Amino acid sequence: MEKSLTVNFQEKPCYDILFDRSFEGLPKALKDIGFENRKFAIITDSNVDKLYSDEIMNLISPVSSKTIKCVIPAGESNKNLSEIEKIYEELIKNKFDRHDLIIALGGGVVGDMAGYTAATYLRGISFVQVPTTLLAQTDSSIGGKTGVDFKGYKNMVGAFHMPKLVYMNLSTLKSLDDRQYISGFAEVMKHGLIKDAEFYTWLIDNMYEICERDLDVLIEMVYHSCDIKRRVVEKDPTEKGERALLNYGHTLGHAIEKAKNFELMHGECVALGAVAAAFISWKKEMISMEEYYEIRDMFVPFGLPISVEDIDVDEVIELTKSDKKADSDKIRFILLRKLGKAVIDTTVTDDEMKAALNEILYVETND
Repeated sequence: MEKSLTVNFQEKPCYDILFDRSFEGLPKALKDIGFENRKFAIITDSNVDKLYSDEIMNLISPVSSKTIKCVIPAGESNKNLSEIEKIYEELIKNKFDRHDLIIALGGGVVGDMAGYTAATYLRGISFVQVPTTLLAQTDSSIGGKTGVDFKGYKNMVGAFHMPKLVYMNLSTLKSLDDRQYISGFAEVMKHGLIKDAEFYTWLIDNMYEICERDLDVLIEMVYHSCDIKRRVVEKDPTEKGERALLNYGHTLGHAIEKAKNFELMHGECVALGAVAAAFISWKKEMISMEEYYEIRDMFVPFGLPISVEDIDVDEVIELTKSDKKADSDKIRFILLRKLGKAVIDTTVTDDEMKAALNEILYVETND
Protein backbone atom coordinates (compact mmCIF):
# COMPACT_ATOMS: atom_id res chain seq x y z
CA MET A 1 0.00 0.00 0.00
CA GLU A 2 1.45 3.36 -1.05
CA LYS A 3 -0.51 5.70 1.22
CA SER A 4 -3.67 5.83 3.29
CA LEU A 5 -6.02 8.35 4.89
CA THR A 6 -8.68 7.80 7.55
CA VAL A 7 -11.95 9.70 7.26
CA ASN A 8 -13.66 10.41 10.59
CA PHE A 9 -17.40 10.76 11.20
CA GLN A 10 -18.59 12.41 14.40
CA GLU A 11 -14.96 12.43 15.59
CA LYS A 12 -14.57 8.65 15.24
CA PRO A 13 -12.76 6.72 12.46
CA CYS A 14 -15.31 5.84 9.79
CA TYR A 15 -13.43 4.45 6.77
CA ASP A 16 -10.00 4.38 5.18
CA ILE A 17 -8.94 5.60 1.77
CA LEU A 18 -6.18 3.33 0.43
CA PHE A 19 -3.90 4.46 -2.42
CA ASP A 20 -2.14 1.74 -4.41
CA ARG A 21 -0.60 0.96 -7.80
CA SER A 22 -2.66 -2.20 -8.46
CA PHE A 23 -5.72 -4.12 -7.27
CA GLU A 24 -3.59 -6.76 -5.54
CA GLY A 25 -4.26 -5.43 -2.04
CA LEU A 26 -8.05 -5.38 -2.40
CA PRO A 27 -8.78 -8.92 -1.06
CA LYS A 28 -6.83 -8.25 2.16
CA ALA A 29 -8.47 -4.83 2.51
CA LEU A 30 -11.93 -6.44 2.31
CA LYS A 31 -10.96 -9.03 4.92
CA ASP A 32 -9.53 -6.31 7.17
CA ILE A 33 -12.92 -4.55 7.31
CA GLY A 34 -14.71 -7.79 8.17
CA PHE A 35 -16.04 -8.99 4.81
CA GLU A 36 -14.98 -12.58 4.41
CA ASN A 37 -17.29 -15.39 3.30
CA ARG A 38 -20.03 -12.88 2.49
CA LYS A 39 -21.75 -12.29 -0.84
CA PHE A 40 -20.25 -9.54 -2.99
CA ALA A 41 -22.06 -7.63 -5.77
CA ILE A 42 -19.77 -5.76 -8.15
CA ILE A 43 -21.63 -2.86 -9.75
CA THR A 44 -19.84 -1.51 -12.79
CA ASP A 45 -20.60 -0.02 -16.21
CA SER A 46 -20.23 -1.37 -19.73
CA ASN A 47 -16.91 0.43 -20.30
CA VAL A 48 -15.16 -0.47 -17.05
CA ASP A 49 -16.52 -4.02 -17.19
CA LYS A 50 -14.30 -4.82 -20.18
CA LEU A 51 -11.19 -3.45 -18.47
CA TYR A 52 -11.24 -4.61 -14.86
CA SER A 53 -14.19 -6.85 -13.94
CA ASP A 54 -12.46 -10.18 -14.64
CA GLU A 55 -9.37 -9.18 -12.67
CA ILE A 56 -11.44 -8.00 -9.69
CA MET A 57 -13.67 -11.11 -9.79
CA ASN A 58 -10.62 -13.39 -9.78
CA LEU A 59 -9.01 -11.52 -6.89
CA ILE A 60 -12.00 -11.27 -4.56
CA SER A 61 -13.89 -14.51 -5.30
CA PRO A 62 -11.64 -16.54 -2.92
CA VAL A 63 -12.61 -14.09 -0.14
CA SER A 64 -16.38 -14.22 -0.76
CA SER A 65 -19.04 -16.90 -0.48
CA LYS A 66 -20.46 -15.74 -3.83
CA THR A 67 -19.63 -12.90 -6.21
CA ILE A 68 -22.09 -11.50 -8.76
CA LYS A 69 -21.77 -8.66 -11.25
CA CYS A 70 -24.31 -6.02 -12.29
CA VAL A 71 -23.35 -4.08 -15.42
CA ILE A 72 -25.15 -0.82 -16.15
CA PRO A 73 -24.91 0.98 -19.51
CA ALA A 74 -22.15 3.60 -19.39
CA GLY A 75 -23.04 7.28 -19.34
CA GLU A 76 -24.78 9.94 -17.26
CA SER A 77 -28.05 9.35 -19.13
CA ASN A 78 -28.31 5.94 -17.43
CA LYS A 79 -27.96 7.32 -13.91
CA ASN A 80 -31.63 6.89 -13.12
CA LEU A 81 -34.07 4.96 -10.95
CA SER A 82 -35.00 2.44 -13.64
CA GLU A 83 -31.39 1.17 -13.72
CA ILE A 84 -31.37 1.04 -9.90
CA GLU A 85 -34.47 -1.18 -10.04
CA LYS A 86 -32.59 -3.70 -12.18
CA ILE A 87 -29.83 -3.86 -9.57
CA TYR A 88 -32.40 -4.38 -6.79
CA GLU A 89 -33.81 -7.31 -8.76
CA GLU A 90 -30.39 -8.96 -9.02
CA LEU A 91 -29.73 -8.50 -5.31
CA ILE A 92 -33.13 -9.96 -4.40
CA LYS A 93 -32.71 -12.86 -6.82
CA ASN A 94 -29.32 -13.69 -5.28
CA LYS A 95 -30.67 -13.33 -1.71
CA PHE A 96 -28.38 -10.52 -0.61
CA ASP A 97 -28.91 -9.55 3.03
CA ARG A 98 -27.66 -6.78 5.29
CA HIS A 99 -24.39 -8.57 6.01
CA ASP A 100 -23.39 -8.68 2.33
CA LEU A 101 -21.44 -6.11 0.34
CA ILE A 102 -21.79 -3.96 -2.76
CA ILE A 103 -18.58 -2.98 -4.56
CA ALA A 104 -18.68 0.10 -6.81
CA LEU A 105 -16.14 -0.41 -9.61
CA GLY A 106 -15.98 2.56 -11.94
CA GLY A 107 -16.35 6.31 -12.19
CA GLY A 108 -18.62 8.80 -10.49
CA VAL A 109 -21.85 7.56 -12.06
CA VAL A 110 -21.19 3.98 -10.90
CA GLY A 111 -20.15 5.13 -7.43
CA ASP A 112 -23.24 7.30 -6.99
CA MET A 113 -25.57 4.55 -8.20
CA ALA A 114 -23.94 1.75 -6.22
CA GLY A 115 -23.93 3.94 -3.12
CA TYR A 116 -27.60 4.85 -3.55
CA THR A 117 -28.45 1.18 -4.04
CA ALA A 118 -26.55 0.32 -0.85
CA ALA A 119 -28.26 3.15 1.06
CA THR A 120 -31.75 2.01 0.10
CA TYR A 121 -31.65 -1.79 -0.35
CA LEU A 122 -32.99 -3.38 2.87
CA ARG A 123 -32.79 0.16 4.36
CA GLY A 124 -29.04 0.10 4.02
CA ILE A 125 -26.25 -2.40 3.40
CA SER A 126 -22.48 -1.92 3.27
CA PHE A 127 -20.58 -0.81 0.19
CA VAL A 128 -17.00 -0.20 -0.90
CA GLN A 129 -15.81 2.33 -3.46
CA VAL A 130 -13.22 1.18 -6.02
CA PRO A 131 -13.02 4.34 -8.17
CA THR A 132 -11.28 4.07 -11.55
CA THR A 133 -11.50 7.67 -12.85
CA LEU A 134 -9.79 10.81 -11.62
CA LEU A 135 -13.15 12.47 -10.97
CA ALA A 136 -14.29 9.59 -8.77
CA GLN A 137 -10.96 9.17 -7.00
CA THR A 138 -10.59 12.81 -6.00
CA ASP A 139 -14.20 13.75 -5.47
CA SER A 140 -17.29 11.58 -5.71
CA SER A 141 -16.00 8.45 -3.93
CA ILE A 142 -15.30 10.38 -0.72
CA GLY A 143 -17.88 11.75 1.68
CA GLY A 144 -20.86 9.44 1.34
CA LYS A 145 -22.98 11.45 -1.07
CA THR A 146 -24.93 9.07 -3.30
CA GLY A 147 -27.75 9.59 -5.79
CA VAL A 148 -29.31 9.48 -9.21
CA ASP A 149 -30.60 12.03 -11.68
CA PHE A 150 -34.35 12.52 -11.98
CA LYS A 151 -35.93 13.73 -15.23
CA GLY A 152 -32.69 15.47 -16.18
CA TYR A 153 -32.11 17.12 -12.79
CA LYS A 154 -28.69 16.07 -11.56
CA ASN A 155 -28.48 14.08 -8.30
CA MET A 156 -31.97 15.18 -7.31
CA VAL A 157 -32.72 11.85 -5.58
CA GLY A 158 -30.10 10.59 -3.15
CA ALA A 159 -28.91 9.78 0.34
CA PHE A 160 -25.87 10.18 2.57
CA HIS A 161 -24.37 6.70 3.05
CA MET A 162 -20.74 6.29 4.06
CA PRO A 163 -18.64 3.60 2.36
CA LYS A 164 -16.79 1.02 4.44
CA LEU A 165 -13.65 1.56 2.38
CA VAL A 166 -12.32 3.49 -0.60
CA TYR A 167 -9.66 1.53 -2.50
CA MET A 168 -7.82 3.35 -5.30
CA ASN A 169 -5.58 1.74 -7.90
CA LEU A 170 -3.93 4.81 -9.40
CA SER A 171 -2.76 2.82 -12.43
CA THR A 172 -6.37 2.87 -13.71
CA LEU A 173 -5.87 6.54 -14.59
CA LYS A 174 -3.62 5.49 -17.46
CA SER A 175 -6.56 3.74 -19.17
CA LEU A 176 -8.70 6.89 -19.36
CA ASP A 177 -8.97 8.82 -22.60
CA ASP A 178 -7.51 12.32 -22.46
CA ARG A 179 -10.85 14.09 -22.23
CA GLN A 180 -12.09 11.97 -19.34
CA TYR A 181 -8.81 12.27 -17.46
CA ILE A 182 -8.65 16.04 -17.81
CA SER A 183 -12.33 16.36 -16.90
CA GLY A 184 -11.52 14.81 -13.54
CA PHE A 185 -8.62 17.17 -13.09
CA ALA A 186 -11.09 20.09 -12.82
CA GLU A 187 -12.09 18.82 -9.38
CA VAL A 188 -8.42 18.65 -8.32
CA MET A 189 -7.94 22.28 -9.38
CA LYS A 190 -11.11 23.17 -7.49
CA HIS A 191 -9.74 21.72 -4.25
CA GLY A 192 -6.64 23.89 -4.52
CA LEU A 193 -8.66 27.01 -5.35
CA ILE A 194 -11.03 26.68 -2.40
CA LYS A 195 -8.74 25.40 0.34
CA ASP A 196 -5.02 25.21 -0.43
CA ALA A 197 -3.12 27.80 -2.45
CA GLU A 198 0.13 25.91 -1.92
CA PHE A 199 -1.37 22.75 -3.49
CA TYR A 200 -2.74 24.84 -6.38
CA THR A 201 0.78 26.16 -7.03
CA TRP A 202 2.17 22.59 -6.82
CA LEU A 203 -0.30 21.51 -9.52
CA ILE A 204 0.92 24.25 -11.85
CA ASP A 205 4.56 23.44 -11.09
CA ASN A 206 3.93 19.76 -11.93
CA MET A 207 1.79 20.44 -14.99
CA TYR A 208 3.93 18.39 -17.39
CA GLU A 209 4.06 15.32 -15.14
CA ILE A 210 0.32 15.54 -14.46
CA CYS A 211 -0.51 15.72 -18.16
CA GLU A 212 1.91 12.85 -18.84
CA ARG A 213 0.30 10.84 -15.99
CA ASP A 214 3.53 10.14 -14.14
CA LEU A 215 2.39 7.59 -11.54
CA ASP A 216 4.51 8.95 -8.68
CA VAL A 217 3.10 12.44 -9.25
CA LEU A 218 -0.45 11.09 -9.63
CA ILE A 219 -0.23 9.35 -6.25
CA GLU A 220 0.88 12.61 -4.59
CA MET A 221 -1.76 14.64 -6.43
CA VAL A 222 -4.69 12.33 -5.65
CA TYR A 223 -3.57 11.88 -2.04
CA HIS A 224 -3.43 15.64 -1.37
CA SER A 225 -6.67 16.29 -3.24
CA CYS A 226 -8.43 13.60 -1.17
CA ASP A 227 -6.94 15.01 2.02
CA ILE A 228 -8.49 18.40 1.27
CA LYS A 229 -11.89 16.83 0.69
CA ARG A 230 -11.48 14.67 3.82
CA ARG A 231 -10.88 17.73 5.99
CA VAL A 232 -13.99 19.44 4.62
CA VAL A 233 -16.39 16.49 4.90
CA GLU A 234 -15.23 15.65 8.43
CA LYS A 235 -16.31 19.10 9.60
CA ASP A 236 -19.64 18.95 7.74
CA PRO A 237 -20.62 15.40 6.73
CA THR A 238 -24.20 16.21 5.62
CA GLU A 239 -23.60 19.56 3.90
CA LYS A 240 -25.15 21.91 6.45
CA GLY A 241 -22.36 24.47 6.11
CA GLU A 242 -18.71 24.33 5.08
CA ARG A 243 -19.09 21.28 2.83
CA ALA A 244 -20.95 23.53 0.40
CA LEU A 245 -17.54 25.03 -0.45
CA LEU A 246 -16.90 21.86 -2.47
CA ASN A 247 -19.60 23.11 -4.84
CA TYR A 248 -17.29 25.83 -6.18
CA GLY A 249 -17.88 25.95 -9.94
CA HIS A 250 -20.90 23.66 -9.67
CA THR A 251 -23.81 26.12 -9.44
CA LEU A 252 -23.45 27.43 -12.99
CA GLY A 253 -21.52 24.30 -14.00
CA HIS A 254 -24.46 21.97 -13.36
CA ALA A 255 -26.82 24.38 -15.12
CA ILE A 256 -24.54 24.51 -18.18
CA GLU A 257 -24.28 20.71 -18.11
CA LYS A 258 -28.07 20.37 -18.29
CA ALA A 259 -28.51 23.20 -20.81
CA LYS A 260 -26.02 21.41 -23.10
CA ASN A 261 -27.93 18.11 -22.66
CA PHE A 262 -24.86 16.54 -21.01
CA GLU A 263 -22.81 16.90 -24.23
CA LEU A 264 -19.99 18.31 -22.09
CA MET A 265 -18.32 16.24 -19.38
CA HIS A 266 -18.94 17.10 -15.74
CA GLY A 267 -15.42 18.38 -15.15
CA GLU A 268 -15.54 20.55 -18.26
CA CYS A 269 -18.67 22.19 -16.87
CA VAL A 270 -17.06 22.58 -13.44
CA ALA A 271 -14.14 24.40 -15.10
CA LEU A 272 -16.56 26.74 -16.87
CA GLY A 273 -18.46 27.31 -13.64
CA ALA A 274 -15.19 27.93 -11.78
CA VAL A 275 -14.17 30.62 -14.28
CA ALA A 276 -17.62 32.23 -14.00
CA ALA A 277 -17.45 32.15 -10.18
CA ALA A 278 -13.95 33.70 -10.24
CA PHE A 279 -15.32 36.44 -12.53
CA ILE A 280 -18.12 37.20 -10.05
CA SER A 281 -15.56 37.18 -7.21
CA TRP A 282 -13.55 39.80 -9.11
CA LYS A 283 -16.60 41.94 -9.86
CA LYS A 284 -17.54 41.83 -6.17
CA GLU A 285 -13.99 43.08 -5.40
CA MET A 286 -13.09 39.91 -3.51
CA ILE A 287 -10.14 39.07 -5.76
CA SER A 288 -8.16 41.32 -8.10
CA MET A 289 -8.48 41.43 -11.88
CA GLU A 290 -5.01 39.89 -12.15
CA GLU A 291 -6.01 37.00 -9.89
CA TYR A 292 -9.15 36.39 -11.95
CA TYR A 293 -7.23 36.20 -15.24
CA GLU A 294 -4.56 33.99 -13.70
CA ILE A 295 -7.20 31.55 -12.41
CA ARG A 296 -9.00 31.56 -15.75
CA ASP A 297 -5.90 31.10 -17.86
CA MET A 298 -4.43 28.25 -15.78
CA PHE A 299 -7.24 25.92 -16.87
CA VAL A 300 -6.08 26.21 -20.48
CA PRO A 301 -2.71 24.38 -20.39
CA PHE A 302 -4.41 21.44 -18.67
CA GLY A 303 -6.85 21.19 -21.58
CA LEU A 304 -9.95 22.44 -19.76
CA PRO A 305 -12.41 24.86 -21.42
CA ILE A 306 -12.82 28.49 -20.35
CA SER A 307 -15.54 29.32 -22.88
CA VAL A 308 -18.67 27.60 -24.14
CA GLU A 309 -20.72 27.90 -27.32
CA ASP A 310 -24.47 27.80 -27.93
CA ILE A 311 -25.98 28.35 -24.52
CA ASP A 312 -29.02 30.45 -23.69
CA VAL A 313 -27.83 32.60 -20.79
CA ASP A 314 -31.35 33.13 -19.42
CA GLU A 315 -32.04 29.39 -19.54
CA VAL A 316 -28.85 28.64 -17.61
CA ILE A 317 -29.78 31.18 -14.91
CA GLU A 318 -33.26 29.66 -14.63
CA LEU A 319 -31.74 26.18 -14.26
CA THR A 320 -29.65 27.33 -11.27
CA LYS A 321 -32.92 27.98 -9.42
CA SER A 322 -34.10 24.38 -9.72
CA ASP A 323 -30.73 23.05 -8.56
CA LYS A 324 -30.62 21.36 -5.15
CA LYS A 325 -28.00 23.91 -4.07
CA ALA A 326 -30.71 26.57 -3.85
CA ASP A 327 -31.46 27.43 -0.22
CA SER A 328 -34.79 29.09 0.69
CA ASP A 329 -35.04 30.53 -2.83
CA LYS A 330 -31.51 31.94 -2.57
CA ILE A 331 -28.69 30.54 -4.66
CA ARG A 332 -25.79 29.46 -2.48
CA PHE A 333 -22.89 30.59 -4.61
CA ILE A 334 -19.32 29.69 -3.73
CA LEU A 335 -16.95 32.56 -4.41
CA LEU A 336 -13.24 33.17 -3.80
CA ARG A 337 -12.10 35.54 -1.08
CA LYS A 338 -8.55 34.83 -2.28
CA LEU A 339 -6.63 31.96 -3.85
CA GLY A 340 -7.11 29.01 -1.50
CA LYS A 341 -9.97 30.63 0.44
CA ALA A 342 -13.61 30.15 -0.64
CA VAL A 343 -16.76 31.53 0.98
CA ILE A 344 -20.50 30.92 0.71
CA ASP A 345 -22.38 33.88 -0.78
CA THR A 346 -26.18 34.16 -1.12
CA THR A 347 -26.21 37.67 -2.62
CA VAL A 348 -25.31 36.85 -6.25
CA THR A 349 -27.91 38.45 -8.52
CA ASP A 350 -29.25 37.34 -11.88
CA ASP A 351 -27.42 40.27 -13.47
CA GLU A 352 -24.12 39.14 -11.95
CA MET A 353 -24.68 35.60 -13.20
CA LYS A 354 -25.60 36.97 -16.63
CA ALA A 355 -22.38 39.02 -16.80
CA ALA A 356 -20.32 35.97 -15.80
CA LEU A 357 -22.02 33.74 -18.38
CA ASN A 358 -21.50 36.35 -21.09
CA GLU A 359 -17.82 36.41 -20.09
CA ILE A 360 -17.46 32.67 -20.83
CA LEU A 361 -19.81 32.62 -23.83
CA TYR A 362 -17.82 32.00 -27.00
CA VAL A 363 -19.02 34.16 -29.87
CA GLU A 364 -17.52 33.54 -33.25
CA THR A 365 -16.40 36.69 -35.02
CA ASN A 366 -15.56 37.37 -38.64
CA ASP A 367 -12.19 38.95 -37.83
